[in-house]
Amino acid sequence: MAGYKSDRVAEDIKREIIAIIRDEIKDPRVQGKLLTVIRVEVTGDLSYAKAYISAMEGIDAAKEAVAGLKNAAGYIRREVGQRLRLRKTPELRFIADDSIEHGMSIAKMLNDLNK
Repeated sequence: MAGYKSDRVAEDIKREIIAIIRDEIKDPRVQGKLLTVIRVEVTGDLSYAKAYISAMEGIDAAKEAVAGLKNAAGYIRREVGQRLRLRKTPELRFIADDSIEHGMSIAKMLNDLNK
């Protein structure tokens, strides 16, 4: 039963991080890119959360955006805590991910096979 709460909290945190990145982060390393939060993993005691960030431009753009998000991690954590009204807001860790780029390359290969 404990897994349900952590999964629910992870989805709520993912939704709020997406909204904060889209509307409130003004860092130029983050703002001009097409970013996606792939998934959020929360520890069992809800003290840490890993957010996997991917960019349409590739892994280098995702790494640059993660550097900007790490600088804004305290602000994002405070906003998530206020919006979700959690007793203890997890410490956020951002990790660059290349799943969008990988998915686009697989889709391109499939399109090439069809031609």
